[in-house]
Amino acid sequence: MRLIGAVAVLVLCTIQNIAGDDDDTIVQTTKGQIRGEKLKTIVGDIEYYSYKGIPYARPPVGKLRFKDPKEAAQWEGVLNCTKHGSICPQFNPLTGVYSSASEDCLFLNVYSPNVRVKSESLYPVIVFIHGGANIFGSGNSDSYGPDYLLAKNFVVVTMNYRLGALGFLSIGSKDVPGNAALKDQVLALKWVQKNIKKFGGDPNSVTVLGDTAGGQAVTLHMMSPMSKGLFKRAIAMSGSPTCDYGLTYNPERKAQIFGTLCNCTDVKNKSALLTCLQNAPYDIFYALAPTVLASEPIIDVLFKLEHFTPVIEKPTENNFITEEYYDLLKNGKVNNDVDFMIGYAGKEAVLLIEPYHASYVDNYNRYRELFTPSELLTKCTPDTNLEVADRVVKYYFGDKKVSVDNLDLFLSYASNTSIAYHAQRFVNKWAPLGQKTYFFKFESFTSWNFYGQFGTKYGINEAAHFDFPNYVFCPHAQVSSVDTNSLEYKLSQQIVTAVTNFAKTGNPSTDKVVWSTYSTSNKAFVTFGNDGPKVGYGPDEADYKFWQSIYEYAGIPF
Repeated sequence: MRLIGAVAVLVLCTIQNIAGDDDDTIVQTTKGQIRGEKLKTIVGDIEYYSYKGIPYARPPVGKLRFKDPKEAAQWEGVLNCTKHGSICPQFNPLTGVYSSASEDCLFLNVYSPNVRVKSESLYPVIVFIHGGANIFGSGNSDSYGPDYLLAKNFVVVTMNYRLGALGFLSIGSKDVPGNAALKDQVLALKWVQKNIKKFGGDPNSVTVLGDTAGGQAVTLHMMSPMSKGLFKRAIAMSGSPTCDYGLTYNPERKAQIFGTLCNCTDVKNKSALLTCLQNAPYDIFYALAPTVLASEPIIDVLFKLEHFTPVIEKPTENNFITEEYYDLLKNGKVNNDVDFMIGYAGKEAVLLIEPYHASYVDNYNRYRELFTPSELLTKCTPDTNLEVADRVVKYYFGDKKVSVDNLDLFLSYASNTSIAYHAQRFVNKWAPLGQKTYFFKFESFTSWNFYGQFGTKYGINEAAHFDFPNYVFCPHAQVSSVDTNSLEYKLSQQIVTAVTNFAKTGNPSTDKVVWSTYSTSNKAFVTFGNDGPKVGYGPDEADYKFWQSIYEYAGIPF
């Protein structure tokens, strides 16, 4: 398996020595030389240097499957990095498409305005962590083209990391405590620190940006000792530690059930279980549902409890995180030298409006405990959970029925319980501890809201989950040209300017808006809407206070 992985790297990044020394796209990394290519941005026709499919880790196959990533091996000659490496094996529930791809998928991409700059002129760096519920996605330019950020003179790095069971299985042993995918991201960030100067980037000015599950990952890096010192600023969109899609139940027992489904015989022996799973064909993993509780087949819906997610690890030799998230924040045991921005979309749940309409709403009406947040479902008694559910229904529906006739009310509930109040909960703990903190809501709605468009046939025109990146990145698979006079581009430029100002200076203010830092007393935030950015105070405050009362009733710290 290791040999196959090594061959795959050579196929994707063919070693070549054809071009002469005058090829100015050749860059020397710590592992060897790579060759990129010069491309032009879709907007502005700006020339830039592109390096795709750079291996930052050894193929995580065979005995390395599920384990912490290892640095890529040295290579001889020049690696041709003009094509993306393989995406990681994944199932995309939005499209219903499974891609077996390759386990040899730990690649990153670097885009730079100029790789030949003096050390005093280095560019700030944005490192992007893609989303996808920890089970799908990649950093490739078909979804995350760097065009708009390059125009602001930034070096842009995107990455792949392991997904699903391959990235988040936790056996609870020292070999596989969990969070391998987050450790992939750490290794990629270390690669940036060691190599980014060669691409014109400043290792002392790195901002990590993540959307959805990538946003959750960003907030976890802010609390992990493993990530300390690897970035200066952080931006999390639609993700935070306890969002409903980012939690699982009893990961070690889940690993045993997963092993049983893979025909492993001695699942309680951690060493035997690991050996069995390392020898199992990975393309069977994504059809398996290792449910622990009888209720999970109903509760385990999109935007709610998932099978393989970040976990609190048992202390071993090399941990990402070993304490409860809010205990770390309460005790100040975080990387609080990081400036921080966090936000969410106006109606996150529009992304799932079709399954809500087709079956989810009916299921929620039949099994009321579905209205209870995942964190409470796994910690409270059935009586408490049912009472919580009744209170939630009363707050969001009043005297109206839980039905598709009131889909707008259900979307308000689902958006808030899945994403919004979790972001507020995190920022209210972070702001007193960290450096400068900023909060925003994304409410722009145009043709660039590819996922928000799902709601239009229901009369709902709102910003959805996954829409925000389309205004920061240029998705090459969907956009081949841009009208710079369009509303879409104007709104994009307002957002990109705020993001890059923050990444450069720690202050996202623009000529359109003076952005106050967030505190638990002022709760200042900025809304990005079609009429431009506007300042507000107390985002969705009534909802936040409601959820705070729910946790107090349930006896769970908020």
